[in-house]
Amino acid sequence: MAFTTLTFFLFTAVVIAVYYLFPVKKYQWLILLAADYVFYLYAGYKFAVFILFTTVTIYLAAIRIESLKLRSKEKIKAEGKSWSREEKKAYKAGVKKKEKTILALALIANFGILVFLKYSNFLAGGINQILGHTADGGPLPMLKLFLPLGISFYTFQAAGYLIDVSRGAVKAERNLLKFALFISFFPQIVQGPISSFGQLAAQLTAEHKPEFIRFKLGLELILWGYFKKLVIADRAVIAINTVTADYTQYTGTTILAAGLLYALQLYADFSAGIDISRGIAQILGIDMVQNFRRPYFATSINDYWRRWHITLGAWMKNYIFNPIAISKLFLGWSKKMKQSGFGKTAAGAHIARVLPTSISSVIVFLVVGLWHGANSKYIAFGLWNGGIIMFSILLKPVFDKMCTALRIRTESFGWRVFRIIRTFILVLVGYYFDIAPGFYGAMDMMRRTLVDQRLSLGKTEIAGLGLGKADFLILAIGMLIMFVISIMEEKNQIDTPGELLERRSFAVRFAVIAITVLMIAFWGIYGPGYDPADFVYMQF
Repeated sequence: MAFTTLTFFLFTAVVIAVYYLFPVKKYQWLILLAADYVFYLYAGYKFAVFILFTTVTIYLAAIRIESLKLRSKEKIKAEGKSWSREEKKAYKAGVKKKEKTILALALIANFGILVFLKYSNFLAGGINQILGHTADGGPLPMLKLFLPLGISFYTFQAAGYLIDVSRGAVKAERNLLKFALFISFFPQIVQGPISSFGQLAAQLTAEHKPEFIRFKLGLELILWGYFKKLVIADRAVIAINTVTADYTQYTGTTILAAGLLYALQLYADFSAGIDISRGIAQILGIDMVQNFRRPYFATSINDYWRRWHITLGAWMKNYIFNPIAISKLFLGWSKKMKQSGFGKTAAGAHIARVLPTSISSVIVFLVVGLWHGANSKYIAFGLWNGGIIMFSILLKPVFDKMCTALRIRTESFGWRVFRIIRTFILVLVGYYFDIAPGFYGAMDMMRRTLVDQRLSLGKTEIAGLGLGKADFLILAIGMLIMFVISIMEEKNQIDTPGELLERRSFAVRFAVIAITVLMIAFWGIYGPGYDPADFVYMQF
């Protein structure tokens, strides 16, 4: 039930109507739970087994961990006074070990399913090649596997909840149905955002009454999402797919154009899906977290990842980056380096101080790369981003000295523009790994982009990519609209166009909405005979 279909539109309208007309507001949330599973079963009944497994195992593990915590506190309170310090310490260590065992088993079981479904054929193919066979013709067979809808998103969300319970950050949910709602909330299960239990759960089960302002802002956000998806993303992907299907037939100029179009299409597509999700939730009285914040205005790769897929970045930081950076191993390395002769120098002291952060960044982005897909090109994508961040951290004193020596006014507008352009180029290089058929294909596409720039031939090639002059004009207009709105949002530090509209007169608001509807109606790619492109992150 893709977001761009009439079926989804009617389904959502019925859910909203039933949700608000339900007479017993206390149990209003059950309508959402029913809607979630209707939505999920519509995608494929066999998918439901996996989300049910995650729901039940994480639910039981969280309750068991919390019960161990409560019982240990009660026992220490009742009997602790008669224990020696060593006995108390040993008891706490034993309880902690049990908690960690339950946590590890639950996480291994759930991430194990994700890894098996998503990466087993990739690993089998690699092993076959190492043994001297073709990837799909060796001793390890290629399995016919499917990837359940939204498995990465709900697995990450459930795992984050369980870790938070083990840390004592949130209390375990005792109602299985309420927990199932948190895992399966239909607007976000397709592609996020990845929400925390503390931020989302209470909103899902709270009583909500229809509010005009929420309907208005939610519909405006949904409309903005459909504009980006149907007018921009689904039009741009036609040209992108034409080039990437056989990039060797095109010049470096055309490949570069495809890369630039992909930067537009990816952002328009992914942010559109999030806007539609957040808009539906807002109408239902639920606020989901922002997932994008003008990423192409970033002034560094680190800044880009703070603005792009924000909830994935937050998840990685909370559950992978921080534990690694403060681990005894990395802190021990840092301490040893500080005590060495090299660590006594200014450069050595800096490297020793930032070493845990630098290495953690590379590990995190290696995971991010693998999360994107089972292919060596995604490993390279992760190492590219993580490597740049690592070296930017390690070489920061050098860059600062260069700016001072060159008398660069680092707060100036010109320097900011330079950093934005520089960052976009680095991001664009990473995108080549996305659109290429594989790692070597990405490297070849970059080579051709650098050495095969033929503007006259490229212009002719681009004109034959399945899009007419009118299509390119529409893309240009759409990109300009997105750019202007992004500038206004950045200037006012707000996250949705609806907030901008609220500051305008009724006539302006009406005109903007009417024009947007007309542009979607006349310029949107949809209707009979057209197979709408899936959202980029729909099968993650």
